[in-house]
Amino acid sequence: VFAQTEDPLHLSLGLEGQFGAGNQIWYWDVTGSWFRNQANQRKTGAFNARNLFVALGDPAVCAATFGCVPFNFFGGQGTGSGSITQAMLDYVTYVQKDVSEQLLTDLTANISGHLFDLPAGPLGVALGVEERKESGQFTPDSVVSRGESADVPTSPTDGSFKVTEFYGEVVVPLLSGRSVAKKLDLSGAFRVSDYNLFASKSVAKVGLAWLPVDGFAVRASTSQGFRAPNIGELFNSGSRFDAAIADPCSNATGTIAANCAQLGVPPGFVAVSSQVGLTTGGNPSLQPEKATTRTVGFTYAADRLAGKMGLSSAVVEFNYYDIQLTKAIQAPNASDILTACVNTLDPFYCNSITRATTGDILRIDSRLANIAGIDTKGIDWSVALALNPGALGQFRFRWSSSHLLKYTEKTPGPGGVAVEKDRQGTELGVAGGGFPKFKSTLTATWQKKDWEVDLTARYTGALEERCGGLTASFAFLGFSNPPGPLGLCSNGTSAGVYYSTGNPGTNTIKSQIYTDLVVGWRPGMLSTPVRLQLGVQNLLDHDTPVCRSCTINGFDGTLYPIPGRFIYGRVSAEF
Repeated sequence: VFAQTEDPLHLSLGLEGQFGAGNQIWYWDVTGSWFRNQANQRKTGAFNARNLFVALGDPAVCAATFGCVPFNFFGGQGTGSGSITQAMLDYVTYVQKDVSEQLLTDLTANISGHLFDLPAGPLGVALGVEERKESGQFTPDSVVSRGESADVPTSPTDGSFKVTEFYGEVVVPLLSGRSVAKKLDLSGAFRVSDYNLFASKSVAKVGLAWLPVDGFAVRASTSQGFRAPNIGELFNSGSRFDAAIADPCSNATGTIAANCAQLGVPPGFVAVSSQVGLTTGGNPSLQPEKATTRTVGFTYAADRLAGKMGLSSAVVEFNYYDIQLTKAIQAPNASDILTACVNTLDPFYCNSITRATTGDILRIDSRLANIAGIDTKGIDWSVALALNPGALGQFRFRWSSSHLLKYTEKTPGPGGVAVEKDRQGTELGVAGGGFPKFKSTLTATWQKKDWEVDLTARYTGALEERCGGLTASFAFLGFSNPPGPLGLCSNGTSAGVYYSTGNPGTNTIKSQIYTDLVVGWRPGMLSTPVRLQLGVQNLLDHDTPVCRSCTINGFDGTLYPIPGRFIYGRVSAEF
């Protein structure tokens, strides 16, 4: 049984005002805030794996260990007749207590206004400064931090950083009321960040907004991005979890077997289990992420066309983006590390892997690092239509879609040479992380008087996941002479082991559609605006697709809902 108690406290004080300078009005504000959140987690019925090991082992060792009660599970628990007694349970279980705290202190000051008037309009300027300090700590139960828990072992975390930032923005009107441009504005922005952990960083942005005719706006921008690692990414001292990863050295032949022998793997090695321990955690040597983003798009409000079609409004929006991210903070893919080590024998990869003398993998180090980068491109578009109100009420429709044109992950390789991996349309697995080529959402809304109903359909395109091929004979399952590589992800039958029908060790997660429904009512007879809502997520109870490489949940929780239908109610009031 898990219970968590949180104690948040947020204090904020702000002042704002305005003053005149010449013919211009300037606006200013100063704000100070302090936030603290304390949390206590308590889990009863947790098992102490070390105590259980002793209680199940040599009786002489148990007798010599303080408090040990030999554990006899063969008779099970029963109403007076079971072999497991309360004294046995008391020795092998404990109450797990974890404590965490986050603190944030923030001071900001801003000023904005118009410097002077240009022929096309006033030149707007905004300037500001912010000083922020963040700290956080997490103290797990001593049993967990010692690695004696039957759950994921976790170490304490404690760290802080502070930063002072200066920023500004300017909007320069270039044209107004011309035949080629109803309006044409040039904008620019900058931000300088001075962290106590890194050297000062500065980024800038330039944008152009053009309104050639009423209702049609074109925009383009290029900007630099900057993101510093957070407390957990920097100071998390590490934890471990198990993932299903096929070891290429298991039943290896030919060149792979020869490479595995050089890694200390004995001849004829067969992995005891496909589960491999992965060590994850923060890295105090992390550097900030950097990015360059280029966008271009337009918005068209087709009011005249909408009127001719019996619509009250029609808006079309389209955007193209091109983002290049460098020094991206991410944990290296453990399966990729293992495969590269066996194929190349390069210490760059192999130093992250620890094997036992039997050949079995004890641990793969997959801590956060500044990987070489990410290069992604895509287009987003939306269409919003609203019908004229009638006797049946008003109907509105909105269709929003995204098409991923490219998603290339560049990870560091030997000698500093980046290794590129195309993630478009693939599923990473383990904890989840998919990159569908196409996603779309269609929402239909009906509104009449105090009632409103929203019906939404969410579409996610197909994904390809890879689990790695297996070449073991699996004679104990009746596969004495398998016709080809076996994979945990391939289509097939029998005892969870599948013959490869296409690419060995791959599985296609089919496209999915989920439907949500929300019914809302605003009682008009009440003087205070009140809204009642009843909603159903996954209305048709559509199955969540199984992700065979997502070893933590068995499905990708970053893309798909928790299996089952979810019903909720909400009451909100405005004062």
